[in-house]
Amino acid sequence: MRKRKIKLELAYAARGTSKKAATTYFGCDRGMSKQEAATYAGCKTLSAFNDWVRRGIMPGPIPGTRRWDRKAIDAALDRLSGLERRIEPQQSPYDEWKASQRARTTQGNQ
Repeated sequence: MRKRKIKLELAYAARGTSKKAATTYFGCDRGMSKQEAATYAGCKTLSAFNDWVRRGIMPGPIPGTRRWDRKAIDAALDRLSGLERRIEPQQSPYDEWKASQRARTTQGNQ
């Protein structure tokens, strides 16, 4: 584990990001600073990240804060790459039964 962390820190140092940004990138912090969010999203500069936010490609900060939500950035990147989950609404067994009863009733009235 220690070797991996050192390798990650060296990799991020080569990219010009801070140790804290490297730790946050692979850590559990969900609320990120603008610099950390830019690094996480893959932007090489803050101006590129600001441009993405201005154009609506990336979400803005959490309302009332100066922190970006990691999951919101993940969702934006998923949409951009076509990985957005398509969740079909699922009915409970009761709702399915109720719909079938309604269908029977309407068929009987015709």
